[in-house]
Amino acid sequence: MPPEGKMLADDIGYLALPSVPSDEAADDYVRRARAAVSKNDEQGACGWVIDLRSNWGGTMWGPLAAVGPILGDGDTGAFVEADGRKTAWTVENGTPRQYLDDWGPAQPLSRRMPPVAVLTSRRTRSAAEAVTIAFRGRPDTRSFGEPTSGAPTANAYHRLSDGAAIFLTEAREADRTGHVYNGPITPDREIHDDARDLSSHGDQVLMAATRWLGSRPDCRR
Repeated sequence: MPPEGKMLADDIGYLALPSVPSDEAADDYVRRARAAVSKNDEQGACGWVIDLRSNWGGTMWGPLAAVGPILGDGDTGAFVEADGRKTAWTVENGTPRQYLDDWGPAQPLSRRMPPVAVLTSRRTRSAAEAVTIAFRGRPDTRSFGEPTSGAPTANAYHRLSDGAAIFLTEAREADRTGHVYNGPITPDREIHDDARDLSSHGDQVLMAATRWLGSRPDCRR
């Protein structure tokens, strides 16, 4: 499933970021997501909804590059190893630094550091939790929905001498303030999200997020 971008009412940009199953799929994913962000920005988006509710993991770098222009440059989080060593997630020109040669710089937004609402659910897992963490501590940012799945870790693939393979959890993840996450990430405003039945009451999580964005100075009318 590709990323989905659209304009909501009151000039709010919306970007849904599903999972990226492999590094090979990330190139097209980043291209599509960035095109959607640029289109909404050109249409005057005053704030953004980043929807991670259906993202179960995969690779974190494609989604991080997709939101790079919205997230902003700098150290947005880090892997923290057992001995305390940290490897920062540095965004440069809207792109994770180690992928600048692959994806190039992103087109900057016309509004610098707009307000952002991040949506999470129990299905938000692993790499999607890393993207959730990257927004923690960002100015004018709030999260809505359900606590995440609870696997905010860095895992590495190792092939053994007998041909078998093993995935090892080698690091935990920390936000830009240094806070390390060990389990489900609780949103700022917790709202039950029953994705099976949005017909009777609508998408309560999205509605709460857009109400908050509408109250921000950049979007207030």
